[in-house]
Amino acid sequence: MKKEEFSSLIQLPFLLDGATGSNLMAAGMPRGVCTETWVRDHKEILVNLQKAYVDAGSQAVYAPTFGANRISLSMHGLEKEVKSLNEILVSYSREAVGDQAYVVGDITTTGKMMAPAGDLSYEQAFETYQEQISCLAEVGVDFLVAETMISIDETLAALDAAQAVCGLPVLCSMTIESDGSLFTGGNIFEAAAALESAGASAVGINCSVGPEQLEAIVRTLASTVSVPVIAKPNAGMPQIDEQGQAVYSMTAPDFARHMKTLVDAGASIVGGCCGTTPEFIRCLADLLKS
Repeated sequence: MKKEEFSSLIQLPFLLDGATGSNLMAAGMPRGVCTETWVRDHKEILVNLQKAYVDAGSQAVYAPTFGANRISLSMHGLEKEVKSLNEILVSYSREAVGDQAYVVGDITTTGKMMAPAGDLSYEQAFETYQEQISCLAEVGVDFLVAETMISIDETLAALDAAQAVCGLPVLCSMTIESDGSLFTGGNIFEAAAALESAGASAVGINCSVGPEQLEAIVRTLASTVSVPVIAKPNAGMPQIDEQGQAVYSMTAPDFARHMKTLVDAGASIVGGCCGTTPEFIRCLADLLKS
């Protein structure tokens, strides 16, 4: 999909998928492993999850390439596997959805702080994203998302890298505090305006908090930018149980009801993050249809 085709091909409101990571954990993925290699070795779990999302109403699924960049993979000694992992993981998603949904190339923060707060330079970030995005574009994703980003500078580096190597639309979603502030300084409103100016096809938030806390933020975002606004929050705020696991108590109908409020406030690309399942997407799809 070309960037200039995005607005005409994507009919709003547009429904993304729900969580991947929390569902993989529920399916047996241990803590601390490389998610990308675990998924590579457990294809059926990922394929079944993404088929369930499409059956529930998702119009796009995120390929499980979240941390398949050189810097993140180097923590597992896998920095030479960027190309092979991105190719394999996208192929799993394509097999899962066929021509029933778009496949989105998923990228995220490297986990390192950008200079001057940290030692990651813009050039290093740009080259890291350029390598991964080149692989994603080559294997044929429909568009890209830079999600769960914490720094405007790193997000701009990812967006710049995408535009340097391909003409794919890029969605940018950041994780925020409940008041809209970013964890690395600044706020989502300034970030969204900067990302739109730099060429993002859609901007917004994911992960962070539950949808019940985001109405004012979404409403302000929608009045700040002219591109579609993304809302892909968690299933409420989690409680940590005795085993150290995050437990999300929001029900699928409650999630859908709060998400409908966000759509009414101006969110037009919506889905779920941590704690959500295909049932959450099904409830949201049914409510949007009604």
